[in-house]
Amino acid sequence: MTVTDSSLPPPGRASLTDDLLWRGLIQDSTGLDELRELLDGGSAATYYVGFDPTAPSLHVGNLMQVLMARRLQLAGHRPLLLVGGATGQIGDPKESAERALNPTEVIAGWVERIREQLAPFVSYTGDNAAQLVNNLDWTGEMSIVEFLRDVGKHFPVNKMLAREVVRARLETGISFTEFSYQLLQANDFYELHRRHGCQLQFGGSDQWGNITAGVDYVRRRGVGPVQAFTTPLVTKADGTKFGKSEGGAVWLDPTMTSPYAFYQFWLNVEDQEVDRYLRYFSFRSRDELEELAKATAERPAARLAQRALAEELTTLVHGADEARQAIAASQALFGRGSLDDLAPETLRAALTEAGLVRLTGELPDVAGLLRDSGLVTGLKEARRVIAEGGAYVNNNRVTAVDAVVSPADLLHGRYLVLRRGKRSFAGVELGE
Repeated sequence: MTVTDSSLPPPGRASLTDDLLWRGLIQDSTGLDELRELLDGGSAATYYVGFDPTAPSLHVGNLMQVLMARRLQLAGHRPLLLVGGATGQIGDPKESAERALNPTEVIAGWVERIREQLAPFVSYTGDNAAQLVNNLDWTGEMSIVEFLRDVGKHFPVNKMLAREVVRARLETGISFTEFSYQLLQANDFYELHRRHGCQLQFGGSDQWGNITAGVDYVRRRGVGPVQAFTTPLVTKADGTKFGKSEGGAVWLDPTMTSPYAFYQFWLNVEDQEVDRYLRYFSFRSRDELEELAKATAERPAARLAQRALAEELTTLVHGADEARQAIAASQALFGRGSLDDLAPETLRAALTEAGLVRLTGELPDVAGLLRDSGLVTGLKEARRVIAEGGAYVNNNRVTAVDAVVSPADLLHGRYLVLRRGKRSFAGVELGE
């Protein structure tokens, strides 16, 4: 990845701050003028964003912060990517319940996995090389007395009680662990400022209270000034946020969410959301995005915006080869490409998403396969669909109601793709 030497935009182009504002990526800030001076002033600023290892993988809810780190580095600034080996031991934040605590050895493993996931998004070379940091390096060596004496004395309890995340939990109950989390995060900002000259922190808008606590703490320690901003929470059409706690999480780890499923997730976003997601996640210019929005409005059935979003994000997260395979699978399953060109992993992932039936022994006839796959309710309906010309095996129309398949028809020696009509398909896997 090529990283520019200056945060100043080319002549005639909007500044970094203006571009972030146009995209809707700045929700709150400690001061827009100060932020503009830091980001657009021509000098490289050091910034940090944190990721707590509360699961074995990052998910699409983390993409906003991951890609913001990439944006700022591409503009010439220096990233510190913090993986919370210490704060991760406190657990995953809940809106109405205590954090779930995980074993220390499990968290250590998750730290390393998340380090690896972050690596492709930034550059670790050059004048503004990214650096991975772990807050366990400075928090783990502190005793409780040192923490209370050096950190706790700078936090007025009345201000801590006034923070929304705390106030919302007072009636239902909040533990000292949950209450003290903001002290740990605030101390991270101070330590990164002291050790690395960090001037800026950003995070999701639900972190605003913890982030401003860090800004205030750095000031109280007599250093700084430092700045901060938040990005909006990324929500679905129903208003729920992306994340692992909402159910149906879409993970960045390809073993947890396949590249094909990842591609399909973005391909199927609703029309009213796609323009917002493109502004948030795409690295296309404003002119390109506005032209894409115009083309999409003229041909809504083509879903040009969704296709552009899905291809760009799948390429960013999983690489160009996996993106090409996901696109090819998406087309081939609906008869617009060759199934033979799909890698077995991609084919299996696609069929798993559609519904994959595993059979052993001899394969039934095509009518039986249609029934067993759930594409029809029974053999009578299956034969009718075949007779009407609506049944396909591996994209080949089946015309005989008593048609059978042979081992030679199996893709990669074990798969069949069944389709009813243009849009309903399922898979069969022949097992031992």
